[in-house]
Amino acid sequence: MDIENFLKQKISNALDKLNIEYQDKDIVILKCKDNVHGDYSTNVAMRYASLLKKSPSDIAKSIIEIIDKSGIDKIEVAGPGFINFFISNNSLSDVVAKIIKEGHHYGDGQKKNLKVNIEFVSANPTGYLHLGHARNAAIGDSISRILIKDGYDVTKEYYINDAGNQINNLGRSILARYQELEGQKIEFDDDMYRGHEIIEIAKLIKTNQGNLLNEPNALQMCMEKGKELLLQQIIDDLDLFRVKFDVFSYETKIRSEHAVENELKQLERFVYQSDGALLLKTSQFLDDKDRVIVKSNGDYTYFLPDIVYHLNKLSRGFDYLIDVLGADHHGYINRMKSVLMMHGYSQDVLDIELIQMVRIFKDGSEMKLSKRTGQTITLRELCEEAGVDAVRYFFVARSAAAHLDFDIDLARQQNSSNPVYYAQYAHARLCSVLKKIGQYGLDETGHLLQAEKEMNLLKILIDYPQVVKSASQSKQPYIITNYIQKLASAIHGFYTECRIIDDGNIPLTKCRLALAKASQIVIANSLNLIGVNAPCEM
Repeated sequence: MDIENFLKQKISNALDKLNIEYQDKDIVILKCKDNVHGDYSTNVAMRYASLLKKSPSDIAKSIIEIIDKSGIDKIEVAGPGFINFFISNNSLSDVVAKIIKEGHHYGDGQKKNLKVNIEFVSANPTGYLHLGHARNAAIGDSISRILIKDGYDVTKEYYINDAGNQINNLGRSILARYQELEGQKIEFDDDMYRGHEIIEIAKLIKTNQGNLLNEPNALQMCMEKGKELLLQQIIDDLDLFRVKFDVFSYETKIRSEHAVENELKQLERFVYQSDGALLLKTSQFLDDKDRVIVKSNGDYTYFLPDIVYHLNKLSRGFDYLIDVLGADHHGYINRMKSVLMMHGYSQDVLDIELIQMVRIFKDGSEMKLSKRTGQTITLRELCEEAGVDAVRYFFVARSAAAHLDFDIDLARQQNSSNPVYYAQYAHARLCSVLKKIGQYGLDETGHLLQAEKEMNLLKILIDYPQVVKSASQSKQPYIITNYIQKLASAIHGFYTECRIIDDGNIPLTKCRLALAKASQIVIANSLNLIGVNAPCEM
């Protein structure tokens, strides 16, 4: 049963009978924080008090008198006019059969017929993925999974910046390391990459390609080989992290066929020159100032190809774009929205989610450098230290807009203080007891469920579809992890205090096994939404 819609319909019918004109959006159902005051409440009486020129409590009493009370044990007026509902046990237990029937589809949203493109990670192929990329990947992939669950048609896209100075600098860096291997002394400038991976690529080229020093296109060969190897390493690391992209788009391809030049023509009425540079009038829309798109020396700023790329995505039939970017892109939001508005799109066609930084702690101290390379800690190293499940869970357990401190020691603990272990152990416990289904069978009616821990668990299971919807609308995966902890706590309480297998009461055993089965389905589904495994043994 969908309790929210169940109660909304009853309230709507009551308002109709009272000849009160209302809007559906004004009927808001809230879950009570304290069960003493009921299971759910609404403030609808307070919303219409001034319009009807009556006290909220009088309106609430009128609603209670006329409302259909089937499936509800008790209704009370509280405070200045809240209506509190106590849902009957039988109404709650209906969810057991629904979950078991729908399985992993329980909580699915209605198909939206909306195509969403979500771009995340999109690291330049100039080095390994590091901590910032790891959190971006965890959040971006989790948002994708949640949106798919909620009924959206989602395409996950990775944008490869394979043009411009960063790739040229990659080639120069690899060639310099190659020359070092050949005994030459090389000067490194600030634009060159010094990562351990650059040395490894140079060694590989030396082994496989032979002598490059006499090759006129040695720089180009280093650029292409480096880009190829590093991109494959990125894909391999993401695969380890359970992230797979549907589309890889290349800047060089986006720029082909004069796409950038054509876009400049499209923007002619929104540009002007200043000190030899070409500026775009983004301040006429949402931006705080105009933005340079062509420098005084004729070079394009990175913003111009990005404009072309976003328009390219929209030209492929997407209704809605999501970019998951680092927190340093705050100023990017309104400038890109402004350009899309220049092309006739709504500002809401693009949503940009910003990701704050991560700090890693081990043995009580912050880790800043990789022990292996002396550089920034990589995604792969972190997964090897703490496990993919822990990294993915911890990285989405707080709002993307909040800084995150990741404690490796906590992530590796095998006890209830580790939220990942706590959630996975709840699933494993259920799997263990569910091995008895063949012996006892299931009663999905739940008609014998009445213990406090059973009712608490049922209420949390009922909330799952609404939790998915909330996480989808806000694009905040931490809503799922909060729910997982609440559900895991309820499962542990049910498992510990309710005797699931009772040979002296087989009918109750069947009902409790069905509740265990429904709970196992929902916690596994919830963990999957954030890319975390649900093991049956621990």
